Amino acid sequence: MSHTAEWKVRLYLFEEDHTTKARLELDTGTNRLTGHGTARCAPQDDDVPEIGDELAVARAMEDLALQMKRAAYGDMQAAGAPSLQESLKPYSGWLDTTA
Repeated sequence: MSHTAEWKVRLYLFEEDHTTKARLELDTGTNRLTGHGTARCAPQDDDVPEIGDELAVARAMEDLALQMKRAAYGDMQAAGAPSLQESLKPYSGWLDTTA
């Protein structure tokens, strides 16, 4: 079975008061999902905008990836596969402000 698809992704970055926010929008043609991520510069750290951008975007991608997995696992379950919800537990890490 051959299949080709084009999905569109848009990334928006916003920075204000040492906080960077990222919004990642995915349009599959049949579904739209939005991932969000935030990074904050600690007062004692040098303000390097690129680092905030990288962290905020990475967190938005993680958020979007989790939504995609939920959708895929739901589709798999609807097709008769056993539930995989256990592997969708959120996690938190060092300076992860999305949790």
